[in-house]
Amino acid sequence: MLSIVVPCFNEEESLPYFVKEVEDVGKAISHSIEYIFINDGSKDDTLKSLRELHKKMPDRVRYISFSRNFGKESALYAGLQAARGDLITLMDADLQDPPELLPQMIEQIETSDIDCVGTRRQDRKGEPAIRSFFARLFYKLVNKFGDTEMIDGARDFRLMTRPMVDSILSMTEYNRFSKGIFSWVGFNTEYISYENRERVAGNSSWSFWSLFKYSIGGIVNFSDAPLTLAAFIGSISCIAAIIALIFIVIRALLFGDPTSGWPSLVSIVLFMGGLQLLFLGIIGKYIGKIFLETKKRPIYIIKETEKDLKKRKMIS
Repeated sequence: MLSIVVPCFNEEESLPYFVKEVEDVGKAISHSIEYIFINDGSKDDTLKSLRELHKKMPDRVRYISFSRNFGKESALYAGLQAARGDLITLMDADLQDPPELLPQMIEQIETSDIDCVGTRRQDRKGEPAIRSFFARLFYKLVNKFGDTEMIDGARDFRLMTRPMVDSILSMTEYNRFSKGIFSWVGFNTEYISYENRERVAGNSSWSFWSLFKYSIGGIVNFSDAPLTLAAFIGSISCIAAIIALIFIVIRALLFGDPTSGWPSLVSIVLFMGGLQLLFLGIIGKYIGKIFLETKKRPIYIIKETEKDLKKRKMIS
């Protein structure tokens, strides 16, 4: 069985197009298909659409509706937990992940000794230049300073075997960054490249600020390089201050103290104070992550599934 996990946030308009295209591609696939849609606190009629899809295909369409928006990472984790197939794929409902690649991905896994077929974009056409710049910068930084390699342009769209999915599910951390987790668990992975696609309908929920916070989370979750950098710069600043102090003392003993004026002193104090606040912020970010982990809160809360819909029918 092939399980298709689809996180949804305000995807009411995209869902009919998505299901139709996957169903057309499914004719060329020998595996039976199950859909697992995760409604991540949508504000539109996404949940209503999922209920209708389940009524049309009760044996193949399942859904999970969260009590609020928990984020895509939580939705992916919930979908993987619910998936029953031997092969599991993650896809977006906006059709930016081409369903027509599925037969090729299945063939690659079944005819070779690999555990995952991932996808990556060949280019970033249609994406704002500033977003592309920061995306490339993120991958350069995380690959240079982190212990886990992440592929530039890699999408969440990938086909995985059951052992790999079970390994991902064994990582129950609250602060999740799936792209890093996919790489961290290992397993043999190959990538397929494709041209960037526009959304088939609706608007993206990812703003520049949300992507920025997401990338910061990825760096913090999979690298302690910011802490190392803070310690390094702090050490250099301390050594420079000691050298400057020695220079000032020697100059005062030999030539007196002709130095006057507070602007330079204020500038130095502000600079050092700014560095200290920056490094405290870095340390605070890590402490905040630890704080959230120690609370042991659930990664998501379910409000409704297709089973609840069946119960309502039985009661009525």
